[in-house]
Amino acid sequence: MAVVQPILDCPERTLLIACGALAREVVELIRVNAWRHLTVSCLPAAWHNTPEKIPGAVRERIQAAKDRYDHIYVLYGDCGTGGELDKVLREEGVERIEGPHCYAFFAGGKVFEALAEAEVGTFYLTDYLARHFDRLIIQGLGLDRHPELHELYFGNYKKLIYLAQTEDKDLQARAEQAAQRLGLVYEYRFTGYGEMASFLENKVDLPEEPASWLS
Repeated sequence: MAVVQPILDCPERTLLIACGALAREVVELIRVNAWRHLTVSCLPAAWHNTPEKIPGAVRERIQAAKDRYDHIYVLYGDCGTGGELDKVLREEGVERIEGPHCYAFFAGGKVFEALAEAEVGTFYLTDYLARHFDRLIIQGLGLDRHPELHELYFGNYKKLIYLAQTEDKDLQARAEQAAQRLGLVYEYRFTGYGEMASFLENKVDLPEEPASWLS
């Protein structure tokens, strides 16, 4: 799914292949920075439940785009692919953002390592997961139909940390309710776009003219 298309006369065209869970944040960064030559192509966010689909799909997008773009970057962590995504990217000569998952590059790699070390039994939410908690976690894991599975999935967790990209009171309330529903201690941390923003700023040339998009 192409989220944003560049205007057609831009001399250098860049493709960003991204997880659908990051689409809202990417589009906002494009708007703010006026990246008029950037196309975003998103894969389904739900594939985090079936990560074996991600490497092959990313390869297909890369191969289909190589003749049409000057630069291609991937906005995915390893995301449970067990190194298979990185293998594909080495073979295709394409770079991705560093980090095992979006929690790490939103919080910052060193900060996330410190959080994980401080409490191994931590469940993390982003804006996307806070917004879609019931669909992705409660329904996605079958807890609405089989509440007895709660202990199996979350019995070893102690804390829920909401890594927030935006300062949204509604999402904060949803995240706190999610922690209560899972029986976890709640913690809020505002991260903004973290290392995702710096990665894109370093890789995407800033145009001099205002952005123009075709949806």
